[in-house]
Amino acid sequence: MKLLANSTDNAGAGPIRLLPEEPADLWHAYNLIAPGDSLRAKTFRRVSKDYSRDLTSPLPSSGVSASQRIALVLTITVAKTDFDPAAAALHVSGPVAEQSPHVHLGAFHTLDLELHRAFTLSKPTSAPWDSVALQTLAAACDPAARADVGAVVLQPGLANICLVTEHMTLLRQRVELSIPRKRAADSAAAHDKALGRFYANVATAMARHFDYGALKAIILASPAFAADQLLHHLLDAAARDVDSGSATAAASKVMLKSKAKFLVVHCASGHVHALNEVLRSKEVLARLADTKFARESAALESFFAVLSDGGDRACYGPKHVAAAVERGAVKQLLISDRLFRSQDFGRRKYYVALVDQVKGLGGEVLVFSSLHESGKQLDQFTGIAAVLNFSFPELDDISDDSGDERTDEDDTLGSSAHKRDS
Repeated sequence: MKLLANSTDNAGAGPIRLLPEEPADLWHAYNLIAPGDSLRAKTFRRVSKDYSRDLTSPLPSSGVSASQRIALVLTITVAKTDFDPAAAALHVSGPVAEQSPHVHLGAFHTLDLELHRAFTLSKPTSAPWDSVALQTLAAACDPAARADVGAVVLQPGLANICLVTEHMTLLRQRVELSIPRKRAADSAAAHDKALGRFYANVATAMARHFDYGALKAIILASPAFAADQLLHHLLDAAARDVDSGSATAAASKVMLKSKAKFLVVHCASGHVHALNEVLRSKEVLARLADTKFARESAALESFFAVLSDGGDRACYGPKHVAAAVERGAVKQLLISDRLFRSQDFGRRKYYVALVDQVKGLGGEVLVFSSLHESGKQLDQFTGIAAVLNFSFPELDDISDDSGDERTDEDDTLGSSAHKRDS
């Protein structure tokens, strides 16, 4: 994300102009835009012209009208947001807030935010840019936070090519090819030929979607030896390209220089959901220890370990965590970004204050992305949890029925009964 202009005042209200440059930027925008905000962006709208009122038109004045699609800049008051991670599309709806010659004031309109198209987001004085929003903005505009990880989860005949960013996992392409079984000498030859064609197709898809020079790591994961065979195919094909001086020789050189970035790990299947298992493996966490999603995974594993070991130095649920924060007991706060997308500004303000209080007391705060597996797991535990500095048995006496806690996406945080394995 590129910050084009910042015109906020001392109170944190006012406009900020941004330019999304990659799909993850639209995810950041989704987390920044809240109901009641003012959003100004370029859009397209179909307008009608009544030629019966146009004296210069050659058409007969018999009520004839025609429509045309025009580009215009509209400002709306945000009422609803919808993000599609697969399509990298962000749709923001609301009434038009500024007069336009083509759209009536107050008319409902949807702005489609796209890559490389700037937009201006303004926060009102009643709900200014808070610390969490500013932290999200800083992360979005930090070039160092854009280190993506390429991942291929495969089994013979099926491969899922994914990009894992700091905030989301994107399936870029699925490669499928029928592989005949080995039963006789002739079928074995057909099997090997089909398998070679499958690996060639996967290599082509990887070259299309992976920037080997920019990626921090390339993970190849499979049951059995499919990942090893793919890596062998990739390196052999790249070496042949370089030796032959083909049109793809330059790209092959970059890939060969990135050989140390490849990491082969085992997983249960070649389906995309196996990537969750891969990202939690010790090999991957060790390689990607400085990335956000690796820190999230490690923190969640630590929370589960403490919770299962007696449970008196870990808690989850809004009321339990708030009580622990009030006592200054929180060592590490784990909170889902879903909680900051509440339609209720007062609820968002409450969680922002909770975050600020933990930081003020020297605790660590990790805001989990709900588009990563770790964030989804945290959401199953109400979206908020904490690892404590000391035992806090008094939490058992606190009723934490949070059935009325609500989020934008599923209108509930689910049950938050405090469970212990003592």
